[in-house]
Amino acid sequence: MTRPAAGAPLSRVDGWLKVTGQAAYAAEHDAHGAVRDVAHGVIVTSTAGRGRINGIDTRAAGALPGVLTVISHLNAPKLPYQPFRGMPDPAAGGGERLRVFQDDRVRFFGQPVAVVVAETLEAARHAAALVRIGYDGEPPATDLTSPAGPPNKPENYQRGDVETALRQAHTRLTRTYRLPREQHHPMETHATIAHWNGDRLTLWDKTQNVLNTRADLAAVFGIPPESIRVISPFVGGAFGSALRAWPHVTIAALAARQVRRPVKVVLTREQMFTGTGHRPVTDYTLTLAAGQDGRLTAAVHDISAATSTYEDYRESLTVQGRMLYATSNVRQTYRSIPLDISTPTYMRGPGAATAAFAIECAMDELAHELGIDPIDLRLRNEPGQDPSTGAPFSTRRLRECLRIGSRTVGWGDRDPEPRSAHDGNWLLGTGVAVASYHTLRAPAQALARIDADGNAIVQCATSDMGPGTYTSMTQVAADALGLPMAGVRFQLGDSTMPQSPPHGGSLTMASVGSAVQDTCDKLRLQAIRLAVEDPGSPLHGASANDVAVENGRLHLRDDPERGETYRQLLARADLSHLETPGGYTPGDEVERFSTHAYGAVFAQVAVDESLGLVRIRRVLGVYDAGRVINPKLAESQAIGGMVGGIGMALLEHAVTDPRDGRIVNANLADYLVPVNADVPDVNAIYLRGDDRTADPIGVKGLGEVVIVGVAPAIANAVFHATGRRIRSLPITIEALL
Repeated sequence: MTRPAAGAPLSRVDGWLKVTGQAAYAAEHDAHGAVRDVAHGVIVTSTAGRGRINGIDTRAAGALPGVLTVISHLNAPKLPYQPFRGMPDPAAGGGERLRVFQDDRVRFFGQPVAVVVAETLEAARHAAALVRIGYDGEPPATDLTSPAGPPNKPENYQRGDVETALRQAHTRLTRTYRLPREQHHPMETHATIAHWNGDRLTLWDKTQNVLNTRADLAAVFGIPPESIRVISPFVGGAFGSALRAWPHVTIAALAARQVRRPVKVVLTREQMFTGTGHRPVTDYTLTLAAGQDGRLTAAVHDISAATSTYEDYRESLTVQGRMLYATSNVRQTYRSIPLDISTPTYMRGPGAATAAFAIECAMDELAHELGIDPIDLRLRNEPGQDPSTGAPFSTRRLRECLRIGSRTVGWGDRDPEPRSAHDGNWLLGTGVAVASYHTLRAPAQALARIDADGNAIVQCATSDMGPGTYTSMTQVAADALGLPMAGVRFQLGDSTMPQSPPHGGSLTMASVGSAVQDTCDKLRLQAIRLAVEDPGSPLHGASANDVAVENGRLHLRDDPERGETYRQLLARADLSHLETPGGYTPGDEVERFSTHAYGAVFAQVAVDESLGLVRIRRVLGVYDAGRVINPKLAESQAIGGMVGGIGMALLEHAVTDPRDGRIVNANLADYLVPVNADVPDVNAIYLRGDDRTADPIGVKGLGEVVIVGVAPAIANAVFHATGRRIRSLPITIEALL
């Protein structure tokens, strides 16, 4: 028997293309020959945080050699901005998205207000620096305590009798936790090349959703989605920032139509801070009530999170508070607060990572208050079914995650008293936090073809921003078709391919993987039926159920010598290929079951007693994430998530100047992210599992859950080391001194 590809720790099939520079990213398609005669667009951004433009002087910029045009609201055509026809905009909960160059209003610092198009990038940059813009400015509202307007309609939830439970509680604590604005900083900055051919538009774009970009631009320009093709074969990281088409995509297309040639727009690192979303500032006040035995009797969640004045963006901030622990009485209020900022968007572990910091730190505080071990407190509050719906869990192996993790890090040897462990001048601490993330699924389609040479091509319009989609889908397809990995080529990132959901929310493997499985199963059975019905085939007359396929060869299960290859089958039938579509549509599992991935995260830290420096010594995550298609890729995902969680806990924070809304540290010198020295020992353990309730291939998705519990585990470890409870991220030296 051939060893299955799925479940094996295989290297990336696209790795060679990436390390040799053959993989074409969004800004590189002209260099790779896909498009020629490209002009360059450089965006001019607002230096006011709120107000109106009272004048634009482009004379010096327009006089430079090589400058083709300068476009602003003064000369840009009015665009239809019709309602979406197709997939909804995933980042907007309501309101009106930013209409670039359509009026003189300034809604946030860094808003695009003009674009210079020139023959070369250097000329465009020089000219952009010469554009002079005047403003009638107003003080912007950039803080949750002084919003730009009244809060948007709150999201409310309640079950049980909260007030009675609070009055009767043995112990009650109320704490407020604050999370700062965080920025996505993938290696590849956002870029778009736009090219019009008559009324048809082609976009080479950095996107996690080619179909949504197509729908977005169709709405902006008032043209059919079928007139737009979006191509995105490689994405150099995104973390959620590429789940929607941001203004620069529209600007590239608008500029290309104006100058009648392809135009490339690449955002600078500074422009990424205001041009492609961020994790919003959030204040999370949590009240926990418990009996003397530590069993929760009530929880009250009061949440305020930032959004822009023109869109009402909201995260899934309330899911964990409703179902993570067995609590009969829960009340939640979630308010989105309009500020003069660019619209926030999904950032890895959206909502869940934020909520986990508040919930898991509060649970640690409650454990300390009651004198109960933090792990024991969590185990005492483990629910038997989803407390929010009463539905059974598809799987919930959190007890096992906690047990394995605690044994691995030596939790039993930990003195629970803060400041009890030392290593010279370093105070040592160990903390724990629980992680969860809801298992998302969405309809997806695929197309599979076996060519005359016996090799297969499988297509889907999904993306790969780094988790290894090319590889994992190839593994699923290879097993389903009975081919070696080298005999399958998976293609993605093109809106002309079969439809897929957004590449985010940990739903790609469950959705696209299930579609690939279905499609390739159908294609294999099509080939088998062709063989058993063909009088010339060695398999003629056999039952299709008795035929297996291995290494591209069809044979009887009980008589492996009787068979033939795909190549022989197609040659005898004089066929150039066999092809079939397939897909996956979720059923009612989400109504009948509670499906989540879970994890237990352990952090060990050292804090310099004199200087307040925090150093990570170890982070371990143990996860219940269903079936793991590729352990090597899964480990890579966990490392990335944990590094992101370390940054969230200790380093990342976009600082806003309240006078004008400028991001003070809008660069990677001052906006700190973890480097190798910050990450000495991170490791993940995945429980062996297979959740067929969640989806046909048994996966749960693991890209999000691996960041969720890291920040609270570190914060809890810092408290254990120092006795200082830090409730605002990041945990800085100043906070500990």
